[in-house]
Amino acid sequence: MKKKVAFVCIHNSCRSQMAEGWAKHLGSDVLEVYSAGTEEYHEVKPLAVQVMEEAGVDMSGHYPKLLTDIPEEIDILITMGCGVVCPFIPCKHEEDWGLTDPSGGPIEGFRNTRDLIRDKVVDLIERVKRGEL
Repeated sequence: MKKKVAFVCIHNSCRSQMAEGWAKHLGSDVLEVYSAGTEEYHEVKPLAVQVMEEAGVDMSGHYPKLLTDIPEEIDILITMGCGVVCPFIPCKHEEDWGLTDPSGGPIEGFRNTRDLIRDKVVDLIERVKRGEL
């Protein structure tokens, strides 16, 4: 059975979207993937979409979602490091990835964040496959 994972940020416009993209791309065999934000936002950051496309991950259909748009109970809750305090979300495991938001900076910052997120998603998938989560 797949583990439900939710990547949560404030706006669901950059880091959590990239994490959703990587997790779906690399771990769809073991993960049911969601992302959401605690506040409304109008778009996924175009540079986030661009750098993910450079890596072969299509995020053209992604859009910002709120916590109310994801299942009420999940297995794994990942926050991106934005200092967001999530309302109580029932989960079996929670961790914060402590990622700096590249928004407003150069494209290289988005690329670095993309690669950091990829590494963390790969590690998450491996821990799920080993039965650690």
